[in-house]
Amino acid sequence: MTAIPRFTGDANPYGGGDPYADHRTADFPFTHHANLADRHLGAGVIAANDEFFAHRENLLLPGRAEFDPEHFGHKGKIMDGWETRRRRGASAEHPWPTADDHDWALVRLGAPGVIRGIVVDTAHFRGNYPQAVSVEATSVAGSPSPEELLRDDVKWTTLVPRTPVGGHAANGFSVAVEQRFTHLRVNQHPDGGIARLRVYGEVVPDPAWLSVLGTFDVVALENGGLAEDASNRFYSPAGNTIQPGRSRKMDDGWETRRRRDQGHDWIRYRLAAQARIRALEIDTAYLKGNSAGWASVSVKDADDGDASDWREILPRTRLQPDTNHRFVLPTPAVGTHARVDIFPDGGISRLRLFGSLTEEGARRLAARHQELGG
Repeated sequence: MTAIPRFTGDANPYGGGDPYADHRTADFPFTHHANLADRHLGAGVIAANDEFFAHRENLLLPGRAEFDPEHFGHKGKIMDGWETRRRRGASAEHPWPTADDHDWALVRLGAPGVIRGIVVDTAHFRGNYPQAVSVEATSVAGSPSPEELLRDDVKWTTLVPRTPVGGHAANGFSVAVEQRFTHLRVNQHPDGGIARLRVYGEVVPDPAWLSVLGTFDVVALENGGLAEDASNRFYSPAGNTIQPGRSRKMDDGWETRRRRDQGHDWIRYRLAAQARIRALEIDTAYLKGNSAGWASVSVKDADDGDASDWREILPRTRLQPDTNHRFVLPTPAVGTHARVDIFPDGGISRLRLFGSLTEEGARRLAARHQELGG
């Protein structure tokens, strides 16, 4: 894997114009994974030891951090991020923070899973960013309170050791820990501000929960589905189509560029596990002049001897703009992967595949869950 650039030291003071013009970033190799700390999935910053200048909840806001150089409040500059007060030493003789001084925030992941990479973005924190950051993770069942997570008997695993970071930069860290985690503890040493936190990884659902549900959306991101590949991601990611809830606006779905050939566009998905699909939905919410004209859905079973064969379960069907289309299959379809093809281009906002896991699918999912410490 290509080494991830490290951004250390101050950025230049803001000189006017586009505040992102000198923002330092890179193409990180793990960002094709889902953001497990997405608010749409239910993630939250549940506690912080200090948020004097800027609220901890800003860490998980979607989109880039905003910057208004004229925006000040009673406590000082208003920043779109999480910012703590300046730490001080114990006395006039020792006015500096100690080596162990740090601020922390507890993050509940929206979907538990295996973490592949983390981005700590200090956008617009040019002279007030932390000297270093570290990130730890734990797996605690249920809905623990901050007090429960901070108990001495909770085991935390270091994902990012204490590492220098740069101001006004997206600082990326690859993670190679094969465990399922539910919560993070983000530390900044000794103090400062972080604009955004992104936690990229693979969702690992609780098999006991899915078993109780019986019939559920077997391609949904929160249930362990994944958009593996797509023909085109020009306007928006293919992974949007398996996000929770209905689309909230046009770019909350998947939209391709306009084709000028005789081809068509598609998305390929991996299901939560081998499943028996009984019904499906294709939603074009908010796609009014740019929805797909027609769509078809196919599945394949990688556990089958001939896993290269795609079997069409919904023939090419006319779609209406800004409409949720529902289809009951005449016979259930078994598969581990699914594919939606749209003709000729355009987009859909959501795909739902309703079914239940097969005995083999449930067995394999439970085995993986146990292997990852779930």
